[in-house]
Amino acid sequence: MGFLNNTTVTVDAILTKKGRELLAQGTEAFNITKFALADDEVDYNLFDVTHPNGSDSYGKVIENMPLLEAIPDENHVMRYKLITLPKNTIKMPIITASVGSIEFGAAAGLSQPAQIVSAITANVADSSYTFILHDQSVASMNVNEGAGGGVGATTPFFLGEDDAPNSKTLVASSVNIGVGSPVDVQKATQLTIIGNDTGATTSITITNKVTVASVS
Repeated sequence: MGFLNNTTVTVDAILTKKGRELLAQGTEAFNITKFALADDEVDYNLFDVTHPNGSDSYGKVIENMPLLEAIPDENHVMRYKLITLPKNTIKMPIITASVGSIEFGAAAGLSQPAQIVSAITANVADSSYTFILHDQSVASMNVNEGAGGGVGATTPFFLGEDDAPNSKTLVASSVNIGVGSPVDVQKATQLTIIGNDTGATTSITITNKVTVASVS
């Protein structure tokens, strides 16, 4: 990763692995139809309303911050995408999950019922949500019957190379979280919920205490 010289207007674009595959197939396959913008580099705490030079200089430090070079890793870039909200919106969207956390106890074993997790967005509405279970060895996840949805996202959001292969992603209004299989030792993982219209996000912790020893 490096920095770009921001004294001139620069467009730094690179292709992802998928982009290179499509480009190799020919210009008809490689057709950009959507794009996203993000402000990962910006620290808005640096906006200084007490600057002695007046309002024109409030954002000078932010404007002079270095820009990051483009890299094809969604785990480290484009994490704070810019979104378009209704014109009269005066508050940012906030997602609240129906449960604060989930814990599967050892005493009940594998007979514990699945827990429904839904979400609601305050201030601005979301029509659907993306649910990301980071580690399927801790718990199971499927679409809540009758809730609709179930489309898997193409890439897990914000997950590292170690977590991504074990993750599961669904687009739905609510999901069922089950105890899954017994684990060798107590384990925990995260369930990340993202509003598909607003981009707002929240997460809850899922803990599995059902060990192999406790059910044997």
